[in-house]
Amino acid sequence: MMQEQWQEVAKRLKEKLEPARYDAWVAPLQVEMRGGILHLIAPGRFFLDGLKRDCADDIRREVEAVFGAGTEICYGVGDAVAQHVQADADRARQDERAGRVDGNIDSRFTFANFVVGPSNEFVFAACQAVAERPGEHYNPLYVHGGVGLGKTHLIHAVANALIQQNRHSIAYRTGERFTNELIEAIRTRSTQAFRERYRQVDVLIIDDVQFIEGKTSTQEEFFHTFNALHEIRKQIILVSDRSPHNMAHLEERLRSRFNWGLVADIQPPNLETRLAILHSKAELAGIVLDKDVAYLLASRITNNVRELEGALTRLNAYAHLTRQSISVDMARQVLREQLRVAERVVDIDDIQKKVADYYAIAPKDMKSSRRSRNIAFPRQVAMFLCKELTRKSLPEIGEAFGGRDHTTVLYACRKIEEQRAGDAEFNDEVNRLIKSIQPDSM
Repeated sequence: MMQEQWQEVAKRLKEKLEPARYDAWVAPLQVEMRGGILHLIAPGRFFLDGLKRDCADDIRREVEAVFGAGTEICYGVGDAVAQHVQADADRARQDERAGRVDGNIDSRFTFANFVVGPSNEFVFAACQAVAERPGEHYNPLYVHGGVGLGKTHLIHAVANALIQQNRHSIAYRTGERFTNELIEAIRTRSTQAFRERYRQVDVLIIDDVQFIEGKTSTQEEFFHTFNALHEIRKQIILVSDRSPHNMAHLEERLRSRFNWGLVADIQPPNLETRLAILHSKAELAGIVLDKDVAYLLASRITNNVRELEGALTRLNAYAHLTRQSISVDMARQVLREQLRVAERVVDIDDIQKKVADYYAIAPKDMKSSRRSRNIAFPRQVAMFLCKELTRKSLPEIGEAFGGRDHTTVLYACRKIEEQRAGDAEFNDEVNRLIKSIQPDSM
């Protein structure tokens, strides 16, 4: 792949430079990629000085257009690099057989180490289906959800599963990088090479696709790239912080195409899932985590898995540096600012009033025996929020709702979790309620 990219650079330089300059400075170069750095090898020191003086700017421009903005270039002298060049050629042939990966895929993120719970099991299953038969199920797959909920983990897990199959070429980009590459391609009049790069892959993954919203040229180019890949049944995976319907400045034709396949959202994990995530991360890191410490973190840090993991990492670092065991007291001391933000006291009465007001019923109906749909459903929502936002037990919550049994509360919570998983609009509704009850939680 590197040799093919350099050949494209050389072709572009040959078209731009006078024949004498190209033959003198570019043609004799040998190239190798080591540690993400492009090494340009000149046959001698005198040659190298002239090359850098006469052609460095042109080379930099074309290398960034083909390899990507920010690619580091290192100039050197040597006459014994043939074996390195041959090794690159061998690796390029192996990549051709094994599948090409264009972009940074984190090998640590797999399906095996993703913690599945009611809030993400639907999108997890969808990602597995795509990894098993790309281009056949859910194309495009559009995954959305808030910050730190596992979207990036899942799409990298898809990519890693496909890499293991050794059959697919994959391009992974953020929306920002895709946009910047297009801008550079337009500036350097290399849009054809840009298009070919993305329209010849088997799987195209765009993370943070909301970045293209409102950018006319990027949306235009992506529209045609989407069509070209979809027509030949190549898999498209899109990731965003919000659904297509909530992207106000997205062109309608793109919004329509984003909804062609499957739109799936990841929701904030419930308490049990947060606890499972903490214990899983602790086990992988070799951290001894007391259950009371885990409960303290999971009950206070409720809507961001990344923040939860960060708290665990900080505790572990402090314990290591001070040679102490992780305890509840230590957690309260080390994470006092973080926990204070999350600790805003919410009681059951607050939740009942907020939910009753939202659904236009009387607060007393929360405790009544009435079972009509317009009363029972808001009551179930309130029970769910009490379980998520307070530290009350199920029996305590049931008692606050007119002396109901804890099994009634458990049933209500499961029902609301299931509806959130299958109904994006309802999930947004619940998130708005959480935000109104606990402003610092989202």
